[in-house]
Amino acid sequence: MGEKVVAGGFDLSDRQRYRDKLRRCLTGLERLLAEKRFDRPRNLMGLEIELNLTGTDGMPKMLNGQVLERIASRDFQTELAMFNLEVNIAPHRLDDRVFDRLAEELRTSLAYADRKAAEVDAGIVMIGILPTLDRDDLVSSNLSAVDRYTLLNEQIVAARGEDFRLDIEGVERLRCTSKSIAPEAACTSVQLHLQVTPARFADVWNAAQTVAAAQIAVGANSPFLFGRELWRESRPPLFQQSTDTRPPELQAQGVRPRTWFGERWVGSAFDLFEENLRYYPALLPICDDEDPLDVLDRGGIPSLAELVLHNGTVYRWNRPVYDVADGVPHLRVENRVLPAGPTVVDVVANAAFYYGLVRALAEDSRPVWTRLPFEAAAANFDAACKHGIDARFTWPRRGRYGGTAEVDAVTLVRDELLPLAEAGLDAWGIEPADRDLYLGVIEERCRRRQNGASWQAATFHRALDGGLSREAALAATTRRYRDLMLRGEPVHAWPVGLPEPVPAG
Repeated sequence: MGEKVVAGGFDLSDRQRYRDKLRRCLTGLERLLAEKRFDRPRNLMGLEIELNLTGTDGMPKMLNGQVLERIASRDFQTELAMFNLEVNIAPHRLDDRVFDRLAEELRTSLAYADRKAAEVDAGIVMIGILPTLDRDDLVSSNLSAVDRYTLLNEQIVAARGEDFRLDIEGVERLRCTSKSIAPEAACTSVQLHLQVTPARFADVWNAAQTVAAAQIAVGANSPFLFGRELWRESRPPLFQQSTDTRPPELQAQGVRPRTWFGERWVGSAFDLFEENLRYYPALLPICDDEDPLDVLDRGGIPSLAELVLHNGTVYRWNRPVYDVADGVPHLRVENRVLPAGPTVVDVVANAAFYYGLVRALAEDSRPVWTRLPFEAAAANFDAACKHGIDARFTWPRRGRYGGTAEVDAVTLVRDELLPLAEAGLDAWGIEPADRDLYLGVIEERCRRRQNGASWQAATFHRALDGGLSREAALAATTRRYRDLMLRGEPVHAWPVGLPEPVPAG
């Protein structure tokens, strides 16, 4: 959810002062870009995963403080609600056996966290939305005891001025209200970071936007919320509606939501940061003592603290990131599209697919985004969220005549995107055996048409058909999911349904 902040009240002058600091930060960023002060190419990637805590019954456990105290590692931290954790993996260079190394680190970290959670009768579940969450779990009293979350909730609630309305129509329809942003905590995701130079930023961001729909189609893992079966990837509509500062009148006027896909291809990182200032009022108008332009005048590198904080309250699915490491500024593209899970192998396969695709598309002499209207890319994203692996997309035709055509997601991924991802991973210098292993996981999902969302839905319906109530079927599906997650086989190989009971005697 972004930077740590300290709680405190805001008066009327704070917002104007913050707005002025944001403008100075934006000018500072513009100078840094013009003076070419950014880090050299380093091919660095990073990974964060948001996690859920459940009991042996599959129900959420509000124990993240106790679990984190036992884990006692800076790699793990709180997330929005008390049933959430986040694990951060240190940056890696994208080459050679990086994906195998990443998988081993994740297995070790998650197994350790799970053992520590077991000390308080809880366990880790990597899943986009925990199927057993109830509306009573997602209330402000269950938000983590962190100043940032308290302030963020207060400011978004104040900006909206009324209850948040959730209205998602998929297989079933969910309509309810919330007095806080707590329902957003249901969304647990994987965030993939890629450090890029300013000259490459726009191509990488545009490429990431282009492939977001394909990522969701093969990686969807969030079909349930509050006991209802909704979209195959229900996080995006839930995230948008649960953080929406716009009352209905502003929505009708076309005011942009704070969670959005975007509205155009970009020419530079500056475009996105400038949009954030132009379109979005500050939620957390906390000013740093640093004057970024004075720091630049003295030859230093500013932190651009206000710009960074404001950027963290605009929830783009592909977000620009400015950061400073070892006194040198850099830019990253943060890909926030994917849900967590189902297994470590699946997470790493999703990462390999993304990094390979982005590399290949960003270096294409005839980029996809020059042949695909942005509106079509946004529509593809919505279709993928609604239908998952069964989605159909608009995509540029091959050949000399150009134009676009409709294609199903599986055919597009299997016939066009996987070969591109393979070429991209080769360009990164990934070991061929690792490349084939992890892209093979994506290929098998396509062949069997099974990802996390389709497995959850099919297993839930079999449980219903077997006579379980809806609540019992969701709990049983969650317990079975965790058992298979711990075994570690990728989700395409998971048997649908619940295990047969062992006969007595």
